Amino acid sequence: MSFDLDAVVAIDVHTHAERSAHAPQDPVTGELLDAAARYFGGSPPQPTTQEVADYYREHSMLAVVFTVDDEAGMGRARISNDEVLEVAAANSDVLIPFASIDPHKGKLGVREARRLIAEHPALRGFKFHPNTQAFWPNDRAYYPLYEVIAAAGKIALFHTGQTGIGAGMPGGGGVRLKYSNPMAVDDVAADFPALNIILAHPSFPWQEEALAVATHKPNVYIDLSGWSPKYFPEILVRYTNTLLREKMLFGSDFPLITPDRWLADFEQLAIRDEVRPLVLKQNAARLLAL
Repeated sequence: MSFDLDAVVAIDVHTHAERSAHAPQDPVTGELLDAAARYFGGSPPQPTTQEVADYYREHSMLAVVFTVDDEAGMGRARISNDEVLEVAAANSDVLIPFASIDPHKGKLGVREARRLIAEHPALRGFKFHPNTQAFWPNDRAYYPLYEVIAAAGKIALFHTGQTGIGAGMPGGGGVRLKYSNPMAVDDVAADFPALNIILAHPSFPWQEEALAVATHKPNVYIDLSGWSPKYFPEILVRYTNTLLREKMLFGSDFPLITPDRWLADFEQLAIRDEVRPLVLKQNAARLLAL
């Protein structure tokens, strides 16, 4: 994997392919995304992987792209990992692909992870969403999947904190927030010290827990996606400028938040001049081995 980093404005480590190019959208997915749109405000597009590539190429940015396999937790059909990976391979100048495997798939999920790693050299990591996948990250039943990821030198990215998925729906669409406390990922970081982990999003209402985990565990990073920077709590800004300056990563959560909006709001934060390039590009380039 090789990119012209000098020509890249930023590296967005958190973008979603929301729609397959080969199948109609699952109606459950449509309902959940509509709820998320109301939560975030506006009516964001629901892009295919190719549309993500086109968007980020136009913006001179690199994008980590993935879908979420939460068939067991949400009962919705997934976009296949192979589709995301094949499109990423055809757009290797701009896309950095992650896969997603529902941990409830057990041995079948482990087999899929091994196959994807063997067949797709550009695969850089795996995305987990404990809320919609309805699992505790530190349940040892899922450790065989982490073992495969760690052995291959890939990254595990975990959603943490509040989620817009199901927000405002009756019962929150059945989504339970408890699974996304970053302290559950602390166990994974302790048990797999060679596994690089990204805690996705400012982890409301557990922001200080996330900062503690990332400060304590050398293998844990934080991406700042899913929130406009103008809503970042003061303690998050302080740690970005100091103790975690080399572990904070730009992420937008596209298409729910656009990189243009995120970057404009980030520009207004009191971030030190020498820290901005670390967050926007340099930290991700190092972590992703670009």
